[in-house]
Amino acid sequence: MKTPHKPALFGAADCLSLLAAPTFALMALVTAVDTPIDMLCSSKSVGGMAPMYLLMSVFHAGAWLKLIALTRKSDRRQAHA
Repeated sequence: MKTPHKPALFGAADCLSLLAAPTFALMALVTAVDTPIDMLCSSKSVGGMAPMYLLMSVFHAGAWLKLIALTRKSDRRQAHA
């Protein structure tokens, strides 16, 4: 009898890579919202840090795409077994 393929347990590096994208997306959201602390900053550049954080979250989304691909591949194997 075939046993279904189970992905290996995630290590610390895998967990950190999965945390990067949502963390940067949250930082982009928090940075984009005007707060009273923003008044303390004398130089508000065009766009500020929010676009940079959003771009960083996109670059770190690869770990999520890999996880989704592995999950779908595993689901397909289980469906054909």
